[in-house]
Amino acid sequence: MMSVDEIFADDRRNPPAERSLPWEESRGGVTVVVEPKPHWTEDMRAFRLDAREYCRYADWTAHGARTRFYGHIDTAGDDVMMKARAMIVREIADGLWG
Repeated sequence: MMSVDEIFADDRRNPPAERSLPWEESRGGVTVVVEPKPHWTEDMRAFRLDAREYCRYADWTAHGARTRFYGHIDTAGDDVMMKARAMIVREIADGLWG
């Protein structure tokens, strides 16, 4: 059976546009969690790990820590990562990962 960390590591082997789980990136002392792109969006979002702020992933890749972040009422990068990990734990418990 795969562990949560192995599942996340396996997903990170895909190019960013093909990933289905969030991942962390750091630039210039700022760490974000990138939320995978749903099929209906133009671009992914990058949430600051420790603050309820986000930016477009394209802006993050172009400008790094100098990117302008916008306030988000209820989501920080840590929230995105914790929700994804909880989802994987539930899926493992349900026997969906072998």
